[in-house]
Amino acid sequence: MATAQNGLEVLRLGGLETGSAPSPSQIVESVPMYKLRRYFPPDTRPGHAPVGPPVLMVHPMMMSADMWDVTREDGAVGILHARGLDPWVIDFGSPDKVEGGMRRNLADHIVALSQAIDTVKDTTGQDVHLVGYSQGGMWCYQVAAYRRSKNLASIVAFGSPVDTLAALPMGIPANFGAAAASFMADHVFNRLAIPSWMARTGFQMMDPLKTAKARLDFLRQLHDREALLPREQQRRFLESEGWIAWSGPAISELLKQFIAHNRMMTGGFAISGQMVTLTDITCPILAFVGEVDDIGQPASVRGIRRAAPNTEVYECLIRTGHFGLVVGSRAAHQSWPTVADWVRWISSDGDKPANISLMVEQSAEHTDSGVAFSSRVAHGIGEVSEAALAMARGAAEAVVAANKSMRTLAVETVRTLPRLARLGQLNDHTRISLGRIIDEQAHDAPQGEFLLFDDRVHTYEAVNRRINNVVRGLIDVGVRQGDRVGVLMETRPSALVAIAALSRLGAIVVLMRQDVDLAAQVRLGGATEIITDPTNLAAARQLPGQVLVLGGGESRDLHLPEDADVIDMEKIDPDAVQLPAWYRQNPGLARDLAFIAFSAVGGELVAKQITNYRWAVSAFGTASTAALDRRDTVYCLTPLHHESALLVSLGGAVVGGTRIALSRGLCADRFVAEVRRYGVTVVSYTWAMLRDVVDDPAFALNGNHPVRLFIGSGMPTGLWGASSTPSLRHMSSSSSPPPTGRRCWPTCPAPRSAARAARCPAPDGSNSVPTTPNTT
Repeated sequence: MATAQNGLEVLRLGGLETGSAPSPSQIVESVPMYKLRRYFPPDTRPGHAPVGPPVLMVHPMMMSADMWDVTREDGAVGILHARGLDPWVIDFGSPDKVEGGMRRNLADHIVALSQAIDTVKDTTGQDVHLVGYSQGGMWCYQVAAYRRSKNLASIVAFGSPVDTLAALPMGIPANFGAAAASFMADHVFNRLAIPSWMARTGFQMMDPLKTAKARLDFLRQLHDREALLPREQQRRFLESEGWIAWSGPAISELLKQFIAHNRMMTGGFAISGQMVTLTDITCPILAFVGEVDDIGQPASVRGIRRAAPNTEVYECLIRTGHFGLVVGSRAAHQSWPTVADWVRWISSDGDKPANISLMVEQSAEHTDSGVAFSSRVAHGIGEVSEAALAMARGAAEAVVAANKSMRTLAVETVRTLPRLARLGQLNDHTRISLGRIIDEQAHDAPQGEFLLFDDRVHTYEAVNRRINNVVRGLIDVGVRQGDRVGVLMETRPSALVAIAALSRLGAIVVLMRQDVDLAAQVRLGGATEIITDPTNLAAARQLPGQVLVLGGGESRDLHLPEDADVIDMEKIDPDAVQLPAWYRQNPGLARDLAFIAFSAVGGELVAKQITNYRWAVSAFGTASTAALDRRDTVYCLTPLHHESALLVSLGGAVVGGTRIALSRGLCADRFVAEVRRYGVTVVSYTWAMLRDVVDDPAFALNGNHPVRLFIGSGMPTGLWGASSTPSLRHMSSSSSPPPTGRRCWPTCPAPRSAARAARCPAPDGSNSVPTTPNTT
């Protein structure tokens, strides 16, 4: 009879009535993106004890914010409050029930969390301790980097992956996982979202044996109501009430940035157009690691140690799975008391928790799984022989090793063959140019990140639109196909846009250097107009020809007399310019002269003519040989007026679809900061320009960094030998290997030991793309 009564109640109500009530809370802030709750709001009247340090808890996208208060006695907010802390919860709500919720992206959540931190800080007057579970912990890391740890006392993360490719769930290989994530982001979740029932089913299928066992135990104890009631709230939460929908754009961005590109490790992920790296985190971190967690696997969670080298990182190891870290008996008796002790310790009025320790840095090598397959099965089944599992795993590894060479060859062939095939089809009449390739990339990946400068990111679509607008402005002022136009600008986005716009128009770009005779360059290059920026306007006005001002530079106040022969192109409305009938977009043929650069030979200024064919050979050759793709970020140290930047850095990046980062200048401090902030994987150089970095006593790139490759030519042998110095050797030897094993070219191939770094041979013409082109 009891079984029938309880079963009917479950069918009618979805579960047993427990009579429990949620913890008291107050909504302090309510905006369309989130609600900010303060649990157990304090009595602020005189005579009442002050509240403890504020703790702001962050739930993951797929799980309701009620996860922090599943039961009042054993839930997170109840335990933390009982131990004298001030619990807060940010509730993003269910996006499918909020207007515009299914259009939310990842940056929306990070910016909203940052605003909530400000509110908590303003309300309490204290720095905030951030606590996040799973993806919520990832958000905690990201918002801390976004804010540079401002107003943050510490971060506590439960099972939050950082080095996602080190250990994907269910032992998925990194190569396959990255490719699958990129495909799903580009072709599935840009159109679809994940409803709550699918999120629930997917989570349960991660451990189907445990899910089946829990349901069977529930049915077997259905007659004993008292035995079921203590865990009923948790069961109902996991079975139905705790799951919410995922918005498609947020999933797509998560897959793209943090799985396919692994940018929590490499740096250079974008939040509302701002470049962010975890190396900017300076507040202490406590990471909870589940020994048998198959979602936030230990190897992946411990990646935070290398990703955030500028702070102390502690860990607490608990033998439980992913959800058991925050809900259940182990969480109530181990996780949350440890969090309370940690907060008290960081707040300087408590002792260090006994069960935490400094996290030890792991090897940078990626493996195909984190939690061993034997551990996962033993935890779920407990009946399979460890010896048999070891034999099966050994056999699988042997098969993988036997096919590794073939797989690597196939990957490289798929990547490089289309580029080489296109390069082989070039002839004098092929339409090819810088402007055309940028147009193609903008068509294929409009939202792909292209240009990084001053900690901001610009997409292919945005840059391409700006190029088209500049083309209209050039047509309006009388520039025509075949005209020779000088470009006298600092290395910044407007200079790149000017060069690409002239290429798209079919004009010839005369790349002018500021450090040599400008009048001689105008005469040798035959320039009839000069595009400049406000910084170089005074020098440009001394030259013959019409002067066109483009870009903001450091100031837009030009202070021009009324009779000045200067046109401010920023004042031209591109929409008001009617394109003439003669205009054809990207008309340049391979045989056409595209660029004129200058260099000094024997003390004499020499003009070097570069055709579209010569540019394409270098660009496609660089992209193919350096194995550049959308996961890479090319750091262009060379000024854009140098042919090396045009042919190798910009050309290779555009053909490879990679991001290109422009720098204001070369110095050790800026080099280290931008390498990490932009997630630079490839550094381009020319001649001895790296000497300023290598010789700087303060230069050090400690901890994790993403650089895998230096490309360039002309480095003196003596400077090459400096690669055996501690700072540069550390940079080479600690590089994280690329997920697909892409080889480094043409300099040191990411040596894994100091001895190998010292043995790297000096470069010669056999392994570098020439940066002094001849007329073709």
